[in-house]
Amino acid sequence: MLRLLIAFLFAIGMANTAVAQSNDAEAITTEDRAQTGGATTLEDILARQRGENVDNSHRSGNTGQGNAEGLLGQLGTRGVASDSDVYRAIRYGSADTTVSSKGPAAGILIQDGGMWWLNFRTGPLREYGSYIVGGMLAIIVLFFLIRGKIRIDGEKTGRTVTRFTSFERFGHWLFAGSFLVLGLTGLLTLYGRDFLIPLFGKEGFATIAQGCKWLHNNLAWSFMLGLIIVTINWIAHNIPNRTDLKWLAAGGGLFTKGSHPPAKKFNAGQKVIFWACIILGVSISLSGLSLLFPFELPMFAKTFSVANATGIPQMLGLNLPVQMSPQEEMQYAQVWHVMIAYVFIAIIIAHIYLGSVGMEGAFDAMGTGEVEEQWAREHHSLWLEEVKEKEAGKAAASPAE
Repeated sequence: MLRLLIAFLFAIGMANTAVAQSNDAEAITTEDRAQTGGATTLEDILARQRGENVDNSHRSGNTGQGNAEGLLGQLGTRGVASDSDVYRAIRYGSADTTVSSKGPAAGILIQDGGMWWLNFRTGPLREYGSYIVGGMLAIIVLFFLIRGKIRIDGEKTGRTVTRFTSFERFGHWLFAGSFLVLGLTGLLTLYGRDFLIPLFGKEGFATIAQGCKWLHNNLAWSFMLGLIIVTINWIAHNIPNRTDLKWLAAGGGLFTKGSHPPAKKFNAGQKVIFWACIILGVSISLSGLSLLFPFELPMFAKTFSVANATGIPQMLGLNLPVQMSPQEEMQYAQVWHVMIAYVFIAIIIAHIYLGSVGMEGAFDAMGTGEVEEQWAREHHSLWLEEVKEKEAGKAAASPAE
């Protein structure tokens, strides 16, 4: 997980470096600031609308805090400071603010440093995340067109074998069902403004977004409970072994008709899905808890402190902050949460396809818990042999009627 985090931060650092270089190359030459008294010029406004870099140093360095006169009446409705001076002082953190609330984040009225998060969230994060999910959908469609539905090759026996107990299926559907709702509400929150506001208006979108937030926050507990149950039920069956190498060498028989490499209760592909769900599930749960309880469970400042102690970030040219406001903690946690979610959704799309329309008889395993014996023989032959041996042992141990 630490390696993933460092790689993610390295990517952001490289992106920021590239953007900074681009911005330096496209630096805007404006008229003398003295002509406007240091205020924003028309060229500044037009450049911001074009998405270009605007130098705000003339504003951040002029917040009225450099002399006694600038302090008089600064936060009053009337006084020496104008409304723009007050806003500027609050935005850049130099205003002498007094708030009635004594909460951990009460003293931060405007977090100007959070603009990186907004730009990254609405820009590269959504763009590349869309590529991940869209790319997986394209792969699934292409696979279906080339391979078609994977059917049972041999003659069906009409006999069934119990594959999953009711408790196993309960844990699976609790985990899977809550994930589907969490994924849908998360995507609506991330993309909803683009297409829901034109359909329902701002008030309608606000209602939908509030409902999505409520569902997302509360179903998170079901997701985590399902994750625990799934882990307890199946972790012993998902330890890698030599059989998995043979399965992988044969491509699982997914690309060749009539090819059925041996496998136990879970084949190598299912084990990859299982461990991905565990690792990503734990990671997304931790970042989610940090978002739900930002004051009690800050994660990134501590993580960055540990990472800096290794010296690796410094070798990569990164300067990871070790002191953050609650808002900054939430911004890092939200970015990480969404990144993990994109990868998670892409993996689950492939899992849903193979477990339903992509493979004949696969859905029965989680639908009823019973699978056709021939299906079990073709896809999990070693597991079927174990089941048969247990049944034979029970029959031999029971007295003859």
